[in-house]
Amino acid sequence: MTLTEIKNHLSNAEQIAFKLPDGSLVPSHFHVTEVGRVTKDFIDCGGKRRKEEVANFQLWEENDYDHRLHPEKLVHIIELSQKTLEMGDLPIEVEYQGATIGKYELDHDGENFLLVSKQTACLAKEACGVPEKKEMVDISDMAASNSCSPGGGCC
Repeated sequence: MTLTEIKNHLSNAEQIAFKLPDGSLVPSHFHVTEVGRVTKDFIDCGGKRRKEEVANFQLWEENDYDHRLHPEKLVHIIELSQKTLEMGDLPIEVEYQGATIGKYELDHDGENFLLVSKQTACLAKEACGVPEKKEMVDISDMAASNSCSPGGGCC
């Protein structure tokens, strides 16, 4: 999700809720304590230089039950961050502390913002010799299609 997309969702929302990958909700008294631009400048395992840039939201919750972040306030924070930090329409990464600090991608299900677990990946598979995944074929499907039956032309 990008900054433009979250602002569009917030413009139609009456409240903000973030759902964790396990289905539980971030407590409703959370705060967005930071909105920043994070740049990662690195070399992948194949020796290629890469650069990634994201808008980082840090969610935090404490025993402050009297304050709730309203959608229009978050839009204001995002717009101020975009102007002050000269951010364009960056993809969003969310930090939230459970047992450890987790980093999540952001999605929306029509009601809640979804914190989607991020996954690592090799960015230079061709340079590392990582084989492409082969499509798994169910042998029973092959038998049902009679493609390897006598006269089926597979031999």
